[in-house]
Amino acid sequence: MDNRFATAFVIACVLSLISTIYMAASIGTDFWYEYRSPVQENSSDLNKSLWEDFISDEADEKTYNDALFRYNGTVGLWRRCITIPKNTHWYSPPERTESFDVVTKCMSFTLNEQFMEKFVDPGNHNSGIDLLRTCLCTLGSVSCYVAGIELLHQKLELPENVTGEFGWSFCLACVSAPLQVMASALFIWAAHTNRKEYTLMKAYRVA
Repeated sequence: MDNRFATAFVIACVLSLISTIYMAASIGTDFWYEYRSPVQENSSDLNKSLWEDFISDEADEKTYNDALFRYNGTVGLWRRCITIPKNTHWYSPPERTESFDVVTKCMSFTLNEQFMEKFVDPGNHNSGIDLLRTCLCTLGSVSCYVAGIELLHQKLELPENVTGEFGWSFCLACVSAPLQVMASALFIWAAHTNRKEYTLMKAYRVA
């Protein structure tokens, strides 16, 4: 066996393994996109309403995004999460200067939510279906996910003092893709080289 073939095969296997690990970690975590918002008070009627809407099975796109904006939300392929004060007491708001622990609460996207219709005006079901955003579901690909986020923010602008950025789960997916392409290229080259040398060796033996 040619040393070049063996080297290419080993490198391809290593790259493929790393890519698989990265992609598995990326798909299984909730940090594809992260929002950063100012610290919120522990309680208020508005906060309670947002929280109840967030965990509702009937929450629409605008409803759960309002909570994501307000509570340092993170979005993955399968779940959406917000960070809220631990041991929240809606009926007894603390002083603004009081420090408190926080806890992350997550809700899984249902199958219907993964493929739910997106509207021209998020949250307004009478505004018509936005066909472009509806076709870009989060189960598509990394590029579709980016396009979906950008199109959403064009329709639903971030509130003042709230920022958003792609998280480390998304970065792992971005790294995984080129590694897989490199591994595939090496496998193809190694297979082609090995087949060519086998053909030459067979011809030599026949001669």
